[in-house]
Amino acid sequence: MLDVTYEATHELPPGRLAKMDEDRGQVLIRVDKYEPLADVVRQLNVEVEQLLSSAHWFQLWETEIVSRDTPDCPLRVRYILSPQVPRAMGVGVGEGRGTVRVYICPELTTEEFATCMNEAVKELLAGGHWFQLFGGNIVDNSPEPVSRI
Repeated sequence: MLDVTYEATHELPPGRLAKMDEDRGQVLIRVDKYEPLADVVRQLNVEVEQLLSSAHWFQLWETEIVSRDTPDCPLRVRYILSPQVPRAMGVGVGEGRGTVRVYICPELTTEEFATCMNEAVKELLAGGHWFQLFGGNIVDNSPEPVSRI
């Protein structure tokens, strides 16, 4: 199973606004809860580019597998502050071929953003379009095999 979790924390190194750590089927995205959201969003765009450049993530779009190396549409995720997103909604996620855009209400605190993103990313992953290649294994949102003793 895939799990992407956002965590607002005060435990990042000084000057570090966001950090993404990847493991098998998991990405932990930590953001500095005391920093302004606009600064955190800028850093998230840098961090997600680094994560995706590893070429371990793929999107199944209709019958095509889209990767970072897809010539006409390399896989991208963009975080965008958008005053059109109502505060009550928090964030909105738009997914297209090779692209995910996260639209964020700029009035949110960084902690509120992390909370909203946890729900939004669950919905995105539930769509079944995403998978990760990790250690030679494909990890997606289908149930993990059960070991029997």
